[in-house]
Amino acid sequence: MKKILSGIVSVIFLTSFVYGQQVTGLVKNSEGKPAEKSTISLLRAKDSSTTKLSATNKEGKFSFAAINPGRYLVSATYIGHKTAYSSVFELTGTGDVNLAEISLVKQTGDLQNVTILAKKPLIEVKADKTILNVEGTINSTGNDALELLRKSPGVTLDKDDNISMSGKNGVQVYIDGKPSPLSGADLTAYLKSIQSSQIESIELITNPSAKY
Repeated sequence: MKKILSGIVSVIFLTSFVYGQQVTGLVKNSEGKPAEKSTISLLRAKDSSTTKLSATNKEGKFSFAAINPGRYLVSATYIGHKTAYSSVFELTGTGDVNLAEISLVKQTGDLQNVTILAKKPLIEVKADKTILNVEGTINSTGNDALELLRKSPGVTLDKDDNISMSGKNGVQVYIDGKPSPLSGADLTAYLKSIQSSQIESIELITNPSAKY
């Protein structure tokens, strides 16, 4: 059975905001309008490996926070459009980076040879949660659950692999709808033991309902 991980921030925990270099940008579609809910990937320049994932808001804006120094580029994917890339940029440990606007181009092709496939987007932004659809993506190969969380939108891990989400500590992890009794190093070890190929999706809930 595929596992579904839900990260829920409980309001009873103290808030600890994350500081560090930020990368911000804007994505527009082929009509020059904000491309809301585009999937944004922060890639390492040397091998195009995915470091972090995000999604654009209603204004087409995105941001990454607390990113380690290095050379990166950003890719933007949006339904019906070709994947677009930013220029390579470098984070040196000081100063934020505001990228040039990314413009998307519509996909074109021979309509006589179109095959329609049902496929979930990598990131789904809903009113009450953000979903990272892992199954069937490149992110489901060669990673464990902890590494997938490290890439997930709004999630950060400190040097001891303690998880925070949207700048808040005290994250409760649910697996297949049941709260994990583990915490600290035990939780870290358990998440590392779960291969990403076993995970269907990761649900990130920052404002949990009474259900939780």
